[in-house]
Amino acid sequence: MNISNDTVVSIHYTLRNLDGDVLDSSVGQDPLIYLHGAQQIIVGLENALIGKVAGDEFEISINPEQGYGSRDEGRVGDVPLSTFEGVDELQVGMRFQAETPEGPTIVMVTGIGDDTVTVDGNHPLAGQELYFEVSVLDVRAATPEEIDHGHAHGPDAHA
Repeated sequence: MNISNDTVVSIHYTLRNLDGDVLDSSVGQDPLIYLHGAQQIIVGLENALIGKVAGDEFEISINPEQGYGSRDEGRVGDVPLSTFEGVDELQVGMRFQAETPEGPTIVMVTGIGDDTVTVDGNHPLAGQELYFEVSVLDVRAATPEEIDHGHAHGPDAHA
């Protein structure tokens, strides 16, 4: 069966950056299982998987626009240190959920001053070229329930 919308796909992948550093990998762990067409993985990888079958292996380079987007410096800003009242040891690299005019978003602390904290709402991989090595393990038709729920279910029904 070929990968297309409304198929449940199981893959192993390794994600590297421009320098060849491994950023993430499912190899040696459970595979990534997703419902194709439900926007559960980045668009560039989802598009590259269309038409593939179990047993296919490939490598692909994905530009930022097809990955996590370009960096937007408008998503970086300073907030009052008092915003983090109650946080024991505020440190650079910590992540928090913030309310924005566009809705909730995850921000990362990138700097701590005397009275302000710099936060960055960009995805950590925004602006980066991504390199994937992918092995397609399995492809099957999604069940009507999976399609209705918008995600794949595990072997014990709902996961």
